Amino acid sequence: QVQLVESGGGLVQAGGSLRLSCAASGLTFGTYHMGWFRQAPGKEREFVALITRIGGSTDYVDSVKGRFTISRDNAKNTVYLQMNSLKPEDTAVYYCAAARINYRLGDVSQYEYWGQGTQVTVSS
Repeated sequence: QVQLVESGGGLVQAGGSLRLSCAASGLTFGTYHMGWFRQAPGKEREFVALITRIGGSTDYVDSVKGRFTISRDNAKNTVYLQMNSLKPEDTAVYYCAAARINYRLGDVSQYEYWGQGTQVTVSS
């Protein structure tokens, strides 16, 4: 079965960095577009970043542009999210997700598979 397993979350001070990884199995990774989403307590899950299946295109929510970088290694079936200059408002559970169709990839409903999430906490 398809599994997406996130890792790399943790507690970091404001201004620090973390690198999240998402290892995929049970699917042909190179045929899926990948996204990162996050959900803070009491809030809806929101789009953070996406990368198309061969890494040709990326996009980010405005609040992380210039601070976060999404990348992928199709040989390792892994997608990454490098997060720099972290802020307390970045605190959330971060999820990776996989989508077959390149359509409205900022929309949660477009993704078929999800990981279990990894907690990122940024202290002030």
